Amino acid sequence: MACRSGCCCGFGPINEDNARFLLLALFIVLYLLCGAAVFSALEQPKEREAKERWAQRFEHFSQKYNLSKKDLNNFLRNYEEANVAGIRVDSIRPRWDFTGAFYFVGTVVSTIGFGMTTPATIEGKVFLMFYGLLGCAATILFFNLFLERVITVIAFVLKSCHERRRNKAVLPHNGRQEGNRAGGNGGGKEEDLTGWKPSVYCVMLILGVAAILVSCCASLMYSAAEGWGYLDSLYFCFVAFSTIGFGDMVSSQRAVYEGHVTAVYRLGNFFFILTGVCCIYSLFNVISIVIKQVLNWLLRRLEAPCRCCYPRRGPHPHRHPRRNVVAPGHLRARRDPSIETDAINESETDTGRRMSGEMISMRDFLAANKVNLAIMQKQLSEMAIGHPRQSSSRQNGFSGGVGALGIMNNRLAETSVDR
Repeated sequence: MACRSGCCCGFGPINEDNARFLLLALFIVLYLLCGAAVFSALEQPKEREAKERWAQRFEHFSQKYNLSKKDLNNFLRNYEEANVAGIRVDSIRPRWDFTGAFYFVGTVVSTIGFGMTTPATIEGKVFLMFYGLLGCAATILFFNLFLERVITVIAFVLKSCHERRRNKAVLPHNGRQEGNRAGGNGGGKEEDLTGWKPSVYCVMLILGVAAILVSCCASLMYSAAEGWGYLDSLYFCFVAFSTIGFGDMVSSQRAVYEGHVTAVYRLGNFFFILTGVCCIYSLFNVISIVIKQVLNWLLRRLEAPCRCCYPRRGPHPHRHPRRNVVAPGHLRARRDPSIETDAINESETDTGRRMSGEMISMRDFLAANKVNLAIMQKQLSEMAIGHPRQSSSRQNGFSGGVGALGIMNNRLAETSVDR
């Protein structure tokens, strides 16, 4: 499937980026089908039981109070309309005072969208369209900048630990001999550490642990304040922090909380949601890089049967250099720099990439932003004059990425690129 120029055992020529896209689309479809089967098996019996119980209660209530089913249904429809407007049987905080509106706009710009509060006026709905357009874009930029700083801190800490471990490893067992080695290679080691970057898997592990800690601490607070079970609180944390926002459970909705700690609880709720969303967003970005590496590995495995079509000696005349495949660091060669992928790599060494070669520094982020802006301007100008882009050098993985994920793809691709 991933052959580039067609052969007897493939389906014709197909670009590697398109092959990766199709493989990812197939994976998502299968993932959706499996998820639908699991949730249908788990939740459908509960739904049928709830429908039967409601039908019995409805019948019993209409007979007990001598009400026609039509009148009762009309009353229930009126209550559903009131429920959409924020009316509940139990007393809750006002939805559209300043604090309630602030909570609402927070769920809008963070793309959580619990759904417990929605604008009812035409003016409010129109304003929401423009307000959300700018607010969501600004919040996503904030998440990207947060991710940039998190990665910078993680890279600094892991580099310090790596340097300390390396210094301990070269402690002199024989002072004279080790001293000569250190004197001869000291500059090379310092130069190697300059280009060192932590593994994507280390960063994923650290972000995962941070997200779990934030969720566990927040769940303790929600269990105590809202009266939810601990597992229900963990469920709410994932739904809220991942910006899924079903709205079946929403925090900080009571008018007053026990113990006169309402203001403190609402500040804690704001802090945990902000921190949790940032951590989960960063974790999703790093996990997507790992998924891309798995897709690269699968593409490499799918290409293996097609080697029978190539001559045993010498490169195939139509075979392009392999790229975006997972390969050991010592098998990767230095690439010629290009504006799209390698312009931000000029300060790094091959040895530094072999040591780990995956993450990024603050300077790399700033340089990559300038490179991505130049690429976008070039693409827009070419589209404007009607000349499609012909460059064969494309960005690693999902080509054309801009932002934190695109920058990380460029830098993390050092572990999965062989061009």
